[in-house]
Amino acid sequence: MIADATMTALHAALTGLNQRAKATADNIANVDTPGFLASRVSFESTLRSQLVDGQTPTVGQSAVTQSTDPTRLNGNNVNLDTETTIATETGLRYQLAINALDGKYSLLRSALRTS
Repeated sequence: MIADATMTALHAALTGLNQRAKATADNIANVDTPGFLASRVSFESTLRSQLVDGQTPTVGQSAVTQSTDPTRLNGNNVNLDTETTIATETGLRYQLAINALDGKYSLLRSALRTS
């Protein structure tokens, strides 16, 4: 397979966004579960620093932490409005990364056709 730093970075971003989408879906599914604490997935700062340092991005370097948002009386801190916003933003970012990867593959296809 043909791969470069851009494709690897996009793959790492898609993996992180996929993990975030799963965590957000789990949070929403447990919105009424007593004692459940929302999960947060972060990978952007690690990916950014790897790219700035000239390193090949590492796929799957996401940090999953529990939200420190205040809890309700039942010990649950899932906020449906927050989770919906995160889910929407994650979906949009995922689609953007897919579009970028598709553009990269289109360039490769064009290059292969002309050679």
